[in-house]
Amino acid sequence: MSKKKSFFNRYFPIILLVGIIIGSAIGLIFGKDATKLKPLGDIFLNLMFTIVVPMVFVSITSAVGSMVDMKRLGKILGSTVMVFIVTGLIAAAFVITTVNIFPPAAGSNIAPGAIGEMQEAKSGAEMLVGSLTVSNFGDLLNKEHMLPLIIFAIMFGLAMSVCGGEESPVGKFFVNLNDIVMKIVGYIMSFAPIGLGAYFANLIGDLGMDLVKDYGRVLLVYYPLVFIYMIVMFPIYSYFAGGNLGVKRMAKNIINPAITAFATQSSMAALPVNKETCDEIGIPKDISNIVLPMGATMHMDGSVLSSIVKISFLFGIFDMPFTGIGTYAMAILVSILAAFVLSGAPGGGLVGEMLIVSLFNFPPEAFPMVAAIGFLVDPAATMLNASGDSIASMLVARIVEGKDWITKKVKA
Repeated sequence: MSKKKSFFNRYFPIILLVGIIIGSAIGLIFGKDATKLKPLGDIFLNLMFTIVVPMVFVSITSAVGSMVDMKRLGKILGSTVMVFIVTGLIAAAFVITTVNIFPPAAGSNIAPGAIGEMQEAKSGAEMLVGSLTVSNFGDLLNKEHMLPLIIFAIMFGLAMSVCGGEESPVGKFFVNLNDIVMKIVGYIMSFAPIGLGAYFANLIGDLGMDLVKDYGRVLLVYYPLVFIYMIVMFPIYSYFAGGNLGVKRMAKNIINPAITAFATQSSMAALPVNKETCDEIGIPKDISNIVLPMGATMHMDGSVLSSIVKISFLFGIFDMPFTGIGTYAMAILVSILAAFVLSGAPGGGLVGEMLIVSLFNFPPEAFPMVAAIGFLVDPAATMLNASGDSIASMLVARIVEGKDWITKKVKA
């Protein structure tokens, strides 16, 4: 990577912010007329989603297929799952403490209507099968089936490693293809300030202040919670991962994936940006190539926070006490399970919200309430989800490479 950056790359976060601010101002000033800019935002999102599937498949296959040391691969995968679980539990403890101090449903005037019969809890077997596998190879090419794609890419990479690795004809092809795909990502990102600015102009022009009208208290609980979690926990995670240098590099580079995820409301759309962020921090490519795609579908601390806020809100609305170890344990389990199946796509939160209503046996009236909350908190939740993937990559690098990994990287 060249040490000398172009003006655009050096000041990209500022340029991106300026684009979003201008787009937001256009939305506020011109209102519904600003929705005419929607096609520009849609073009950017479509380009990002188009490149995501090949990028995930090629990067994971290249990383796994190029590994000679299978112990390292096993350590990366094991460390990744451990980091996802531990940070998810920390996020859950964080939000449970918060909602007990500031109940999101306190003083709410929302009426659930006539409470009907409680639904039966769904079995998790079909959901588990559907999350991990598909019945048709073509379905792997759908961005909504990222976990099956990741599993297939790992299997393909393992087979490639056994059959010659990166020195085989197929291995060389994938290494070169990975370089080509990342070059395309760079081309797409050059359009990001215009695309995200147009996206925000349309969003604010269409919805305006109605976004926060009826659910103000929930937003007042959730949005500060997300930023406090990032301000408090990200430096702690980064310090554990790489000491003071880790904190400095995280703070310098984390804004790009955070802004992209906030604007697009999609962890998958932020995946290419996350890859560049990890490269800037100095995380080994074989680690980031595995952790980031898995993180975009499985590592969702922001969704854990939002799920428990939604559960606490529904408990308050239906006059049920949100207390007790059993209730908290069930809330944590449901929130992690809900986050697991979100698949990183805009609107994917509806799946998680249906899980909350179903697994907690809330009546049908609960779904539109919690869906409205999900729509309002999704930008901040996705921002924490996506930016947390880079933090998770740092933690995995610390476990796999040792405590001096970032210092060695700088010296190298």
